[in-house]
Amino acid sequence: MNSELIDQLKSQLGANGLPYAIPIHPNLVHLTLGLFIVAIGFDFVGVLFLLLGKPVFKFLAIATFRSQFFDVGWYNMLASAIITFFTVAAGFYEIMLAVPSNDVKSAWGLQAMETMLWHGVVGVFLLALIVAMTVWRGFQRYLWRKDMVRQVQWSYLLTGLGILLIMYAHGTLGAQLAAEFGVHNTAGNLLLRGENPNVLLK
Repeated sequence: MNSELIDQLKSQLGANGLPYAIPIHPNLVHLTLGLFIVAIGFDFVGVLFLLLGKPVFKFLAIATFRSQFFDVGWYNMLASAIITFFTVAAGFYEIMLAVPSNDVKSAWGLQAMETMLWHGVVGVFLLALIVAMTVWRGFQRYLWRKDMVRQVQWSYLLTGLGILLIMYAHGTLGAQLAAEFGVHNTAGNLLLRGENPNVLLK
């Protein structure tokens, strides 16, 4: 019965090994990454506003307030935490349907299963870090520093930069899964096989 169910599911998969044409996980990854970068970046601008930002915005004749940068930082961090749950869920769903090349090693010397394992574990770890950063940011905004002009601590910003480095390594593992092992890298693999993505991915 289980084998029949698996065969039935496989028959519904497209040329990319998924039941839909374009993988969802990579798109959500970039949304998570973009929201997190904007959150940390705007908080940095808020902290350095008097030193760098205010003269620049004054020169450009853009009316702005320091608190607005902290607002953007907070709401983007919150959105990043929410989106990352969907990012990780989509990643695990798509990785369960992956059929990677087993006769290849990545540029880091890892095989496909090792790369998928590390990518999955670090993905969950990053989700926990982003949620922790959101909670930390919320405490700063609404409790610890709610009456202060500078809403975030330097330790928070430096931790954010450290997480960005982890994201870079994690993203490299994901890129290796697609480019080197062919996991759901639909168009590239079809072209390598001499097939037309425009026909098979309708």
